[in-house]
Amino acid sequence: MKIYFVMPAYNEELNIAETVEKWYPIVESVGEDCRLVVANDGSKDKTFSVLKEIERKYPQLVALDKPNGGHGSTVLFLYKYAIANQADFIFQTDSDGQTNPNEFSSFLELIRSYDCVMGCRPVRGDGKNRKMIENILRSYVWLYFRVWLPDANAPFRLMKSSVVSKYLGLMPLEFNLPNAVLAACFTKFHEKVVYRNITFKPRQKGVNSINLKKIFMIGYKAIFDFYKISRNMSVYKSTL
Repeated sequence: MKIYFVMPAYNEELNIAETVEKWYPIVESVGEDCRLVVANDGSKDKTFSVLKEIERKYPQLVALDKPNGGHGSTVLFLYKYAIANQADFIFQTDSDGQTNPNEFSSFLELIRSYDCVMGCRPVRGDGKNRKMIENILRSYVWLYFRVWLPDANAPFRLMKSSVVSKYLGLMPLEFNLPNAVLAACFTKFHEKVVYRNITFKPRQKGVNSINLKKIFMIGYKAIFDFYKISRNMSVYKSTL
C-alpha cells in the first residue's frame, strides 16, 4: 500500500521538526514505499532550511519548495505530486501540530472498505470563531453543491489517488478551498466515503498565518469560485 502523507507548510519553523518527528513513525510503519511529503509554500522564516536539515535523518521524508500561493494551491500541488509519483492513496494533514498521528490507524483500517475516509472535528481547539467559519463554509457547500457535509475542510483525510484525480480538473491552480470541493464531489457523485471524528488541538507553536481578515477575503472569493465550479459540474459529470 503506497501512501503519500502530504503536508503544506508556511512559516512553521517552530513546529515543523516536531510534526515530522511525530508523523514519521506512522509513515515508516505503513511501508517502505510510503513518503512524508512536506511542501514549503514560500515561507519567510527558516521552515525549508529546517526541513532540508532533518531530511537526512528521515529517508522517507521529501522536502519540496515552491513559491508562495496559499494553503489551497499548495494542497493541490501536493495532490498532483502524489498522483504523478503513482501513490495508491493520499493522506493530507497540516504541519502545525493540531492533528493526532495516533488516530491514523483507524482511518487505515477503514480505507479497505471505502474510497475516502474523512476527518470530522466535533470540537475545535482553535476556538469558536473557527467553528463558526467552518459552519459558514458548510452552508456555502450546501448552497452551491446541494450536499451537507459533517466537516467540509478538515485536514485529516485518507483518499484513493484515483478518486482524487477525477475532480482536480474542476479547480483552478490557485483555488483556496480544494478540500471543501473534493469533499462535496465525493458525496455528490456517490463515492464510497465515510466520516470519522478526530481530535483537533490548538496550534502548538507560532502564529496562524490565516487571520480573520484573510479568512473573510477567502470566503468572499469562494462565493464566485463555488458558483463557477457548480456550473461546470453538470458538464464534468458526463466525463466521469
